[in-house]
Amino acid sequence: MKYTEEHEWLDNKDGVITVGITGHAATQLGDVVFVELPEVGLEVTKGEEIVVIESVKAASDILAPLDGEITEVNEALADAPGLVNEDPEAAWFFRMTTTTPEEMDGMMDEDAYKDFSGDA
Repeated sequence: MKYTEEHEWLDNKDGVITVGITGHAATQLGDVVFVELPEVGLEVTKGEEIVVIESVKAASDILAPLDGEITEVNEALADAPGLVNEDPEAAWFFRMTTTTPEEMDGMMDEDAYKDFSGDA
């Protein structure tokens, strides 16, 4: 798994990248009450806002971590957004393919993310 400074995790399985938010991010957000997911087939550019998360504390966006195409979304979050708080790694937001897989090489590993987030 790789991690971004925006508190997203990425898991690359055979070129399909699953994206969610970290436990640290879920804790900071508080109870998630709404998730707006992107459309399957959407072409995204790294840094583009593609998911909206609303919690009891705030609204936040998830940015595209890479250039690519959304291939699947976690429909369960539409009906049960609180799954993000229960298990942030199981409650992924979307899957994508990317035209720039080498960009993941520069992302943080788990130890670096723990140091970054203060969860070490």
